[in-house]
Amino acid sequence: MLHMADMIKLKIDDVDVEVARGTTVLKAAQKAGVYIPTACFHPDLTPFGGCRLCIVEIEKMRGLPTSCSTPAAEGMVVKTNTPNLQNLRRDYLQLLLTEHPHACLDCERRERCGPNDICLRNVAVTERCVTCPANQHCEFQRLVDYIGVGEMALPYKFRGMPVDDRDPLIVRDYNLCILCGRCVQMCADVRGIGIYSFIKRGIESTVGTAFNRTLKESSCRFCGACVEVCPTGALFDKAAKEHPELSREAVAVPCHYKCPAGINVPLYVYQVAQGKYQDSLATVREKVPFPGALGRVCIHPCEGGCRRGSLNDPISIRVLKRFVADRDTGEWKKYSRKLPATGKKVAVIGAGPAGLTAGYYLAKQGHGVTVFEQFPVAGGMMRVGIPDYRLPPAVLDNEIDIIKEAGVEIKFNTRIDSVDSLFTQGYQAVFLAPGAHRGMKLGVEGEETEGVLDGASFLRRVNLGEKVNAGDKVAVIGGGNVAIDAARVALRLGAKEVSLIYRRTRDEMPASPEEVEAALEEKIELVILAAPLKISRSNGQLSLVCQRMELGEPDASGRRRPVPVKGSEFARDFSTIIGAIGQATDIPAGFQVKTSKSGIIEANADTMATSHAGVWAGGDAVSGPASVIGAIAAGRKAAGAIDKYLGGSGEIDEELTQDRRFTMQCGLVEGFPEFDRVKMPELPVAQRAGNFNEVELGLEETAAVFEGRRCFQCGCRLQITPAPEAPCIARSTDVK
Repeated sequence: MLHMADMIKLKIDDVDVEVARGTTVLKAAQKAGVYIPTACFHPDLTPFGGCRLCIVEIEKMRGLPTSCSTPAAEGMVVKTNTPNLQNLRRDYLQLLLTEHPHACLDCERRERCGPNDICLRNVAVTERCVTCPANQHCEFQRLVDYIGVGEMALPYKFRGMPVDDRDPLIVRDYNLCILCGRCVQMCADVRGIGIYSFIKRGIESTVGTAFNRTLKESSCRFCGACVEVCPTGALFDKAAKEHPELSREAVAVPCHYKCPAGINVPLYVYQVAQGKYQDSLATVREKVPFPGALGRVCIHPCEGGCRRGSLNDPISIRVLKRFVADRDTGEWKKYSRKLPATGKKVAVIGAGPAGLTAGYYLAKQGHGVTVFEQFPVAGGMMRVGIPDYRLPPAVLDNEIDIIKEAGVEIKFNTRIDSVDSLFTQGYQAVFLAPGAHRGMKLGVEGEETEGVLDGASFLRRVNLGEKVNAGDKVAVIGGGNVAIDAARVALRLGAKEVSLIYRRTRDEMPASPEEVEAALEEKIELVILAAPLKISRSNGQLSLVCQRMELGEPDASGRRRPVPVKGSEFARDFSTIIGAIGQATDIPAGFQVKTSKSGIIEANADTMATSHAGVWAGGDAVSGPASVIGAIAAGRKAAGAIDKYLGGSGEIDEELTQDRRFTMQCGLVEGFPEFDRVKMPELPVAQRAGNFNEVELGLEETAAVFEGRRCFQCGCRLQITPAPEAPCIARSTDVK
């Protein structure tokens, strides 16, 4: 705590200001709400007054000092916006603009401001500036608007430097550079990397890398911190140019943005790299109650967005989640909270990922939660649809036990067909999460023949411990994860030959690529461009007649439509045929909710509210068969909305770790761009037959830490303090 002796008083533009001793005049002015223009100053960097736009007049002080580098003093009287200062700033700004292609002066939309500003000319301000090469709002343009250059007295000299787009993520256009030095300071002083520097001297000076190397050749970390502080768009994300509709976070930290549940992906990956495994797990658990399950079966959309993937291979984000989940010591629990009982009761239909997630967070908000499950076990498709070799029951049991410890009661073998019956029992809210457990029909002649199964039922019977004899030769029809799982399960049940029949090519298969690869490693035959036509039975065998296909024009899914090849029919014999072309929902009329033509429940995308008052829905029953992480995200949304409906705050987020920030200093690591993705150790193929032992064995500590250190640490960008922007000033139309 500062003592009075540590504080000083001064006057800035007739405003009395009290600040800590050592504060600069610029920061004192900012505290007082007085704006002083500057192009080179950034709050996270050491000021040096290079642009001289922040000059001020100080009584009893000679000259015009730069406010960013001048310490405030007791009794100081400062003027920041006199006519003399305004004229000098225009002159200094013109010097900057002589080598800057000032589209910001010639822009037809020069009245355009930031998305949170009110334009003085009453023009909509939701669009980005169309003249900036990064297609983003330009800090420098705001500055030019504020100072008001007017008629350019000095000629513009085009530098003629080529735009450097040799690297996959960051584009450098030094024609736009005003030599503010922010990128140099950020890279060297804050991040400790130092690949940028001032090249040459005097009027030839520019910013660049040694020997004009690419960023990759310079061992750049591609964190994007340099882009974050550039005021002109001389450095910009290639993704921002290619996808102007994306938000800042979507461009800067796509792994976080793409996680449906909003897990702080860059932070937990960074924590693994730092050896802070319990903090990493806590970061994951802040958003999901199933870290161990997700670490094994998540479809990891975060990895699809990982910026590292543009350089070589994305970070193994899913695997790192499993790594920390497998090392859970329960430390996160000391920060977990449960609110006092509210006396309100919520019924949840379905103990799958959506239902259990909603129940968990509602119980923690103090509500009484009862989950009604039609099967004798909890977990939904995680339990009855995903084989044990991918998700061991013990992992799921442990996470469900934690949910029950939070106060969630689960009633098994209980099918609910009416929401009104629940309201009459005293429940004030209902969450529908019955899943999509009914396998879809193949739509071919003979599919009712004995020995023809649907994938969902086949997997459910196996997971529930029923004895299933699939025979020696099994055909699985489909190309999704359920089809892959059914094929691999058939092998483990003793089948000698398993054929996976798919009507498109491998490239179009919706299954996770790693799952397809695993199936091929286990010698499952992939029969592509083939579709079933007819099934019949004779001599104890099933005859499957198929037709060859070829790919035509794209259909509604964006994939090329399979077109039959005339006269290409062929037949093969099998012991069992498993149709795995999708699952459907089974929504009882007693739910009294509006459904779509495809039979799924219609729910508000933000709150998961249905057409029935007091009823919400989520998971596969709303999205159709999708992903565990998507169901969890729906459960979270519903929990917040239901809590608010019951009189709560609706805030279900909590902080389970105090370690929440990146250490900005990371240092130069030679060869960093070439670091290869670690490979997950797996059970040898020869040891998988006849058992359901987990195939993925988990990363060793050294490998996990290395993988964490491959991360670009893009999340550090969101820690960088935004530079103070000029107030919104609409320029008159006569400015040229």
